[in-house]
Parts: sequence; C-alpha cells; structure tokens
Amino acid sequence: MFSHIVVGSSDLQRSKTFYDALFAAIGGPEGMNAGTRVIYAHNGGRFMVATPVNGEPCSFANGGTIGFLMASAEQADAWHAAGIAAGGKTCEDPPGVRDLGVSKLYLAYLRDPDGNKLCATYRMES
Repeated sequence: MFSHIVVGSSDLQRSKTFYDALFAAIGGPEGMNAGTRVIYAHNGGRFMVATPVNGEPCSFANGGTIGFLMASAEQADAWHAAGIAAGGKTCEDPPGVRDLGVSKLYLAYLRDPDGNKLCATYRMES
C-alpha cells in the first residue's frame, strides 16, 4: 500500500542504533547510511529515518502510528524488548492480544528516542 515511510530524527546515530535493534529482532538488515538519512529495506518495504530537510526540529505526528507486520506474537515481543533495550519507551497498553470482535491482533507499542509511535502487529487467526 505504501512505497516508503520516513520519520524524523534529531540524532541519526541514536536512531540507527534503535532501529538496527528493532530490525535485527525480526530478521532484518542493519540500516544503510545515506548522508542525512538511514535506509532500511525488509520484506518489500522501505523505512527511513532522516534529519528534516527544512532544518527545523523533528517532531512526531500526534495520533500517528507506524505499524510493522510480525510473523508471530513471540517476534512482536522480541521486537518490543529490543526497542526498550535500545532506548525506546513502551506506550499504550502492555504488549498483548486486542480482540476487535471481527479479528484478534497481538500488538506491542513503542516510542522511538524521538517520540515516533511504532507498533508491532501480529494478525492472529480468529
């Protein structure tokens, strides 16, 4: 559905350390340094962390969330633990099952070091 997602960072090296840990937890590669951005390519998607082009401070979207698809609840837990260990903070409810009535999801939420809200999503069989 999307070609890529970019989040802002005030410290690219700190962000690279954080996102390298998240992607390693799900079998993804280390980010590639590309000047003012770090690029991740995994499972057909592209995710980038960049310093704002306009020179203004980075900020996160209020109400925005970036979801990463997981292969299992255990992978979501490993992703969440890697994020906490690399400087992220848990947010929302603790990792676990959310019953939406028509489907069940296993979700784990984090804020990255710049405040961007991330979610590990595992779609469970109903």
